[in-house]
Amino acid sequence: MTPNPRAVTPTAVVAAPEKIGDSLKQHAAEGQESRKGLMARLGSWWERERSPGSAEIKALYTARLTDVAANRTAKQWCAQYLAADGKARRALLAQLVQAGADLEPRADLGLRLLRRLNVQTDSLQFMVELRADMLHWRNQVAGLAVLEHELESLLSNWFDVGMLELKPITWDSPASLLEKLIQYEAVHEIHSWDELKHRVAHNRRCYAFFHPRMSDVPLIFVEVAFAHQMAGNVQVLLDPKTPAEDLDKARWAIFYSISNTQPGLRGISFGNFLLKRVIEEVLREMPRLKSFATLSPIPGFTDWLKKQDRQTLQAILHDRSEAKAVGTEDHTGALWAAKLQKAAVGQASELVQRAGLKLAAHYLTAIKNGHPLDPVARFHLGNGARIERVNWAADNSPKGLEQSCAIMANYLYDLNELDQNLVQLAAGKPSVGRNFKRL
Repeated sequence: MTPNPRAVTPTAVVAAPEKIGDSLKQHAAEGQESRKGLMARLGSWWERERSPGSAEIKALYTARLTDVAANRTAKQWCAQYLAADGKARRALLAQLVQAGADLEPRADLGLRLLRRLNVQTDSLQFMVELRADMLHWRNQVAGLAVLEHELESLLSNWFDVGMLELKPITWDSPASLLEKLIQYEAVHEIHSWDELKHRVAHNRRCYAFFHPRMSDVPLIFVEVAFAHQMAGNVQVLLDPKTPAEDLDKARWAIFYSISNTQPGLRGISFGNFLLKRVIEEVLREMPRLKSFATLSPIPGFTDWLKKQDRQTLQAILHDRSEAKAVGTEDHTGALWAAKLQKAAVGQASELVQRAGLKLAAHYLTAIKNGHPLDPVARFHLGNGARIERVNWAADNSPKGLEQSCAIMANYLYDLNELDQNLVQLAAGKPSVGRNFKRL
């Protein structure tokens, strides 16, 4: 009989159990390794997701900066914070504050905590965003203001102006950087790439401060136009169809937009250094320039005006017959605001224009607790500039009408008078130009 090649020999039958046993052992070993890997991943996930206890969080304040356990907790806390939403972040901040609430004396323990977080993330951007959240929640989380103030002091050192680099931004800059100009523009919104191209064109300038550890993020930037006289209408400056200025004939540099990009750096002043550095740069490039001024919004004017009563407004305007002639003798502040907003986009009489400018002038020179009421005035006057002029219907955009009834201000930077202007401001008398005095 011919043997069947598929028949199983006795030897084969005997050998099978050994192979099966080896195979089972191999599968068992692989399964054990797989379970170990799974348990390790689960352990890592659990470690990341669980919230550190109060004792672990307190160690972030008290342990040495080289303490391994405390640094592991700090890294875990930061990872949770980055993954959290708004309410969860508030809870994590509250956890930090509560853990350090009874530390006496506090001394530099809060600074040690913050330095530890900075080292573990190795991200200055994280610390800036952390302070932005602290500013947002500090009135809702008891004790958070103390930690926020400590972080502000650290950031003030880390963002010392000596460490910042001034760079021009042009149409040839990386697209990612140009996109950030659109994203962070806080004064006059950029609606298209054509508008952006106009603002960084060959006859314009845009400068920004950068930090070496945040080299792709402009911290603050200023947009500059050039003109043969002081500008008084921002729509003209922003319109891409406006003919290009002849730089050889330009005698004025106009700063028409200054934007801080990082809420977490609020109160850390390097804007004044920016303007002075930019003036140096443009003078080096265009020595024919004679004057430097802003064309600035007056963001608090409308809100202030709406709160004024009839008697206060009559005292500011002085001329009762003038108010009577334009039908505003008994107007409240709210009625005045509505009238000025309507007049700014229509045919306003000279009397209405003069009254509106006079009210704006009074607001810009108003001082409270030693500082100008208006935040933009506070910035420029605090840099040593003077209020040179107020301009009627200078910004008819919806934002301009809402904030300031379309009125804008020019602040003049005379490099020879900055210090004297600061002395006058400290005495409660902001420096003003001749055109402004006539109001």
